Amino acid sequence: MTDPISYNIDSANKLGWSPDWFGVVGFDIELITAIKAYQRFHDLTADGLVGPTTYRRIYTDREKNIDDHKPVTSELATNHIVYNGNFFPIEWDKVVLWSEENGLKAKPGSYRDVTGSRRDVKMFVNHWDVCLSSKSCQRVLDQRKISVQFLIDNDGTIYQTMDANHIAWHAGSRTLNNCTVGVEISNAYYLRHNEWYERKGFGRRPICTGSLVNGHRLEAHLGFYPEQIEALKALWRACNDAMQVPLQTIHGRDGLMSTDTEPVCANGTFRGIVHHYHLTKRKTDCGGLDILQHLEDMIDDGRI
Repeated sequence: MTDPISYNIDSANKLGWSPDWFGVVGFDIELITAIKAYQRFHDLTADGLVGPTTYRRIYTDREKNIDDHKPVTSELATNHIVYNGNFFPIEWDKVVLWSEENGLKAKPGSYRDVTGSRRDVKMFVNHWDVCLSSKSCQRVLDQRKISVQFLIDNDGTIYQTMDANHIAWHAGSRTLNNCTVGVEISNAYYLRHNEWYERKGFGRRPICTGSLVNGHRLEAHLGFYPEQIEALKALWRACNDAMQVPLQTIHGRDGLMSTDTEPVCANGTFRGIVHHYHLTKRKTDCGGLDILQHLEDMIDDGRI
């Protein structure tokens, strides 16, 4: 049986939180009670343990008080992405590399440097970050010692955090990390955050209802801004040019194919564009984002 006090001490050391986040001063029964109250209020499992889900939720709540979420695109921003040391064009004018002013860089040790040999990238994996901004997301990734090659901010700015040839720790297993690149699209997910987005000048996000993920309907949740979707499609196209990731997804409409497609996605044999939930039933991102429809739109627009 898990000792909650020991667990929370280890969690705090690993993730960087402290008891005062929950309004108490020590690692004791009072903290456990406060955590459970927070969890119940947010419809989480009230176990008194600050695991990744509880941490991400309270971290995002606290980030609302930090006024640095509006991205500041560098004057040196490029319209290229980097793969295996080479620059590849992208049809998007808001791209900031890790090496540029105001860039976001993956923390050393959170990814595997692959220099000198070109890796075979089979899949592009879409994630939502459940954070308020890409800056907030990068801080969470740093604290958890994980990584992803790309971030898309609220205004559609694409941040590349490392050479896309490097292996980021985003897909859940070594096999999948080795053959994928990924993007974290900024989206705090929960409806109550829409007031924050409006107050900060981003505007209200669309609301998704009825999203089907691995046979389960998600609660109503926030969707993506149009600028984010356009940035994502531009990134898919650029990764197709640079890495030959096919502009295709698994057969059928999004959310309706987990039984047939999970094996080919989970073992890394599929080639194309997928969501994180196609790789594992433990994930729900990016429910409600119809890859197939957006690829069809790209065909209609002449981008494929």
